[in-house]
Amino acid sequence: MPALALSLALLPVLATFAIAEPSLPHQDLAWKAAEGFQQTPMLQRFLDGPMKNVDEIVFAVRVPGRDHWYVTFGNYADHSPEPAEKLGFKFEDGVYWGYGEGGRLCRLNLRTGEMQLLIDDPTGGVRDPQMHYSGEKILFSYRPGGTHTFHLYEIGIDGQNLVQLTDGPDDDIEPTYCPDGSIVFCSSRCRRFVNCWYTRVAVLYRCNADGSNVRALSSNNDHDNTPWVLPDGRVLYMRWEYVDRSQVHFHHLWTMNPDGTGQTVYFGNMHGGIAMLDAKPIPGTKKIVASFSPGHGRPEHLGHVAIVDPSPGPDNQGAARQITKRPEWKDPYAFSEECFLVARRDGLHVMDGEGNNELFFQLSEEDRKKWECNEPRPVTCRLPERVIPERAQLTKGTGRLVLENIYHGRKMASVEPGTIKKLLVLKQVPKPINHSGGMEPLTIGGTFTLAQILGTVAVEADGSAHMELPALQSIFFVALDEKDLAVKRMHSFTTLQPGETLSCVGCHEQRNEAPHEPPADMLALQRPPSRPEKSPDLPDVMDFPRDIQPILDKHCVECHNPDRRDGGVELVGDKTPMYTISYWTMQTRGLVADGRNREQSNYEPYQVGSSASRLMNLVDGSHYDASLSDHEKTLVRLWLETSATYPGTYASLGCGAYPIAATTPAALFRERCGECHYHEYKDPKYGDVKTYRFAGRNLTWRAPWFNLSRPEKSLFIRAPLAKEAGGLHLCKETVFKDTNDPLYQGILAAIQDGHQRLMEGRRFDMPGFRPTEHYIREMQRFGFIPKDREPNDPIDVYAVDKAYWDSFQYEPQFTGADGS
Repeated sequence: MPALALSLALLPVLATFAIAEPSLPHQDLAWKAAEGFQQTPMLQRFLDGPMKNVDEIVFAVRVPGRDHWYVTFGNYADHSPEPAEKLGFKFEDGVYWGYGEGGRLCRLNLRTGEMQLLIDDPTGGVRDPQMHYSGEKILFSYRPGGTHTFHLYEIGIDGQNLVQLTDGPDDDIEPTYCPDGSIVFCSSRCRRFVNCWYTRVAVLYRCNADGSNVRALSSNNDHDNTPWVLPDGRVLYMRWEYVDRSQVHFHHLWTMNPDGTGQTVYFGNMHGGIAMLDAKPIPGTKKIVASFSPGHGRPEHLGHVAIVDPSPGPDNQGAARQITKRPEWKDPYAFSEECFLVARRDGLHVMDGEGNNELFFQLSEEDRKKWECNEPRPVTCRLPERVIPERAQLTKGTGRLVLENIYHGRKMASVEPGTIKKLLVLKQVPKPINHSGGMEPLTIGGTFTLAQILGTVAVEADGSAHMELPALQSIFFVALDEKDLAVKRMHSFTTLQPGETLSCVGCHEQRNEAPHEPPADMLALQRPPSRPEKSPDLPDVMDFPRDIQPILDKHCVECHNPDRRDGGVELVGDKTPMYTISYWTMQTRGLVADGRNREQSNYEPYQVGSSASRLMNLVDGSHYDASLSDHEKTLVRLWLETSATYPGTYASLGCGAYPIAATTPAALFRERCGECHYHEYKDPKYGDVKTYRFAGRNLTWRAPWFNLSRPEKSLFIRAPLAKEAGGLHLCKETVFKDTNDPLYQGILAAIQDGHQRLMEGRRFDMPGFRPTEHYIREMQRFGFIPKDREPNDPIDVYAVDKAYWDSFQYEPQFTGADGS
């Protein structure tokens, strides 16, 4: 790895920045009457009651988010400028930036109606203020005008002593003070992109009070958001995840200790459909208030104000109560169960426990056209929460996981004790770039991410396991039986901090069971912890053309090729407009059972993976002569367990697709074939829909019926062609008597055009392949492709991906004799 890449790789682990003296933005520190303020009856009642110790609040003013709830920082990575331009994002330095210009940090007296502008930056950005325990300074995220990245700052409550805490090329947002003096915040230092969008990810980090010693706490592939400390000292935050389940349903509340240990669900995660953001404790109770943003979440976290009582357990949906009628609220702050500060697009409100509210401050009419108020916080001192002792041991590179009894848990009653022999240990690997809201071309309707194979660990006869795993990685498991087939699959991930020992009761156990010491007679504890074992001849990340297609060529293609098509099946590696014919066949003929990208998780045993996939039954020697070697069976099985992806590199994203031009073949197709294949129906959402159908499926011009490797072998033109002319004659009547038919020639010409574009543009598994400019740019930014490379220099994308993934391996920290 080049020196630059190595240094960047260490940033998520430990960094101490030399901070330049910040230039002060425009400040108007004189108190002035706030024209948009009004002393409402509810506000006065609160100031006489739950808010009697509050005179002032601080809040941020900025341009609202105009995309998903998380698109408020960083750059877009889209091929076309249309989405970013439509949303009004700024184009600068060759990319579109996902934020608006203009920010203020305001201090408002609720009793006199006077206000100070602590920061007023017309081209900058201000967000996420939080008061220090002393009530004397404010921690917030700030992007000074003329810069692209947010960093952590502090400023005195009097508007003096602006201090920059963090620095670097990545964004730092949503900070919270911790009682031990540290700061937990979200940062894009994780250097990854949202699994289903064009933008950067921010996950949880920690630093000292002065911004030094930045360390990653999270390994999430997608966002962690809005951390806040609970009275018991744990950090409450939102975690968005979709390990082999829906990408848009699971954004729920989790907790961790301030050092990152003890990561566990707080509420939700079994029932999708709400993004739970901006959660904070309600004083005097064990409850919290949060914004329940509907569905996949709305810009600026707009949602219902909800109160959650965690005591019935994290899976009890009745423990949450929405107190508002419309999902138009954000940034709730509680003084009691009956008293809240909350923001809406029109300004700042007070709200009671039934959702009744009054607007007490709004910006001028002109300012409201471009800015909104956010994150109201009281200017008060407060007692620090309980300090949780450090449990992470940064001198170690691994953590330990103890599984008490794998047969204990949801939907495990049907699994006989002794059935499960091993755990397959997998790691979800992050994306350095992304180009769409879909999973293509990684899968067809399946996973959005690649999984790395770490190996297997033993499960003892009593169902226990004891393992040593790499720290700060997104680990998940597949339980395997004596035939190495999948019994049960984990649809979440776990992360161990360095030196942490974590225990779980069972497989998908109820989360309201009290933690307890594992029994001393557990078989797995009678030996040292297992480290995952993997054969050196197995790849880390599976790649269908490289690892699976040669097996099909050897054992299957003789019978399942375009000319023979036994069972109507083709398994050749010829390329379609996006995948290969064989990959389409696997996914569309029921050979793969993955259950992925669904709202459901925690399937019944033997419902997902190798045990449920028909493909394994066709390669066990019972299907004619398709008898694979043990190594070949292992490759097929591991491909199924790692989400049955098509490429083994993220460089494939956003490129390699060469759809057939729809206009010419569509018109010709309808002319001759529309009687059978032109379908009209009523869609409840879109009304009348007219589409082409082929082989029982909607006809798309990137589908497997077009063979771009050998256009003349395309099923689309051979199915209606007479047998004596070299066709298959699969239609009711012969459509093409010979290949001279104008319709045949027109469609063939369109497919040949796709072939030519494929040969010129290449795909990830072809010599001369080049990834998108966005992949190259981000990998250069992250330090894994030299910035001075020549435009035509070859790129080994598999090696670049591996270096990128390896950079997230935690390196133990050691203290020298001099304390350095």
